[in-house]
Amino acid sequence: MKPLVLASTSPFRRDLLTRLRLPFTTAAPEVDESRRPGESAQDLVLRLAEAKARAIAPTHPQALIIGSDQVACLDTRILGKPGDRANAIAQLEETSGRTVTFLTGLCLLEGVGGPCRVLCEPFRVHFRSLSRAQIEAYVDLEEPFNSAGSIRSEGLGIALFERLEGDDPAALIGLPLIQLTRLLGEAGVDVLAAR
Repeated sequence: MKPLVLASTSPFRRDLLTRLRLPFTTAAPEVDESRRPGESAQDLVLRLAEAKARAIAPTHPQALIIGSDQVACLDTRILGKPGDRANAIAQLEETSGRTVTFLTGLCLLEGVGGPCRVLCEPFRVHFRSLSRAQIEAYVDLEEPFNSAGSIRSEGLGIALFERLEGDDPAALIGLPLIQLTRLLGEAGVDVLAAR
């Protein structure tokens, strides 16, 4: 099997990829994640997932490289990472009782010059109606300052939700494993047989 490299320093993506029980390494891609004028949320995550994979390809020319990026959207507006407590509380007050769509871009690049497979996996989160006290308690306990939409569904964030809607629950955390397994299969890696 070709070496597998995750183009990410996210501990959440690393933990998700570990579930597939394949040996892999991680590398930090240097990519400008700014949104381009007029760029849709879907186009943004597709572009960034591929850009992250391509950014590390020169140093891993024979590897299968996984790139991923995620945004949270309320209606047509992208909710960024809050950065601090006040912004996290404001985001969660705005999403309380509403539906947020998480779009996760996924790229599997076969080294330098090899095939590149890119897709976007949507996942919808229906938030409970939350009080200010509930939101503040969650933010103080979870500190989701570097998480899209101020949620960490792998932790206490699950208590914010009324229901979840999507094909791949891992997509909500940032790496759609069902789709990744399919893309790896297309690249000749059977996750259930490869070791």
